[in-house]
Amino acid sequence: MLQITLNGDRRSLASGSSVLNLLEELELVGKRLAVERNGEIVPKGLHASTVLAEGDALEIVVAVGGG
Repeated sequence: MLQITLNGDRRSLASGSSVLNLLEELELVGKRLAVERNGEIVPKGLHASTVLAEGDALEIVVAVGGG
């Protein structure tokens, strides 16, 4: 298990988890969102290959439609 910070809250994940694994766990796959890892945006094309590490700080922002 590894510990990350997600939107300011501590969270445990399985070792070797990727950004995509986290999004699947949060049921956010397919939604319009932005993922920032340690201050840098993770492009959607790299979600599956970006493996999370102990102590990573992530911010996930989901786009909300409306006017």
